[in-house]
Amino acid sequence: MHCKLFILMMFLTAPVLLTANPVSSTVQHGFVGAEVCGMCHHTDKQGKQLEIWKNSKHAQAYKTLQTSAADKIAKEKGFSTPAAKTPECLKCHASGYNAEASLLGAKFKIEDGVQCESCHGGGADYKTLNVMKDKIASVKAGLELHTNMKTSCTKCHNSQSPTYKPFNVELMWAKIKHTVPAAGN
Repeated sequence: MHCKLFILMMFLTAPVLLTANPVSSTVQHGFVGAEVCGMCHHTDKQGKQLEIWKNSKHAQAYKTLQTSAADKIAKEKGFSTPAAKTPECLKCHASGYNAEASLLGAKFKIEDGVQCESCHGGGADYKTLNVMKDKIASVKAGLELHTNMKTSCTKCHNSQSPTYKPFNVELMWAKIKHTVPAAGN
């Protein structure tokens, strides 16, 4: 009797289990690096997003960890590793710092600092043009979009940083804003 009940339950729940969305928040998307993103996001049509990033402090974020001043701060915070090797520093100064090597694309360079994928998620699964042309498909493939800049920016720009200085999110966002221009502009 119990065996028949178990088989019946399995028969009834199997379709639900088999059709459940296999993608979850634990999916790790690979990192391709700013150079790959920039293949499309460098044009006027795309708002010269790569150029905006290259000229921002985000592009230099990793380099700041390679200074003696950064190493001094890391030591003062009790870390035994140089700042450029300290996860607590890297989490806000580099994309993909804690990703498995198998998730880092051939053109990915940690030295590129806070690059596209720091905010928009690993791009290996949404980098292709056919996916990027479909916003829903892009998000399903790992693209992270942000509507609340304060929430997004303060993941790193907060009082946990030893060099934090309060700032106006709207003013700072205006310096790095990189939206795609509306068609016809």
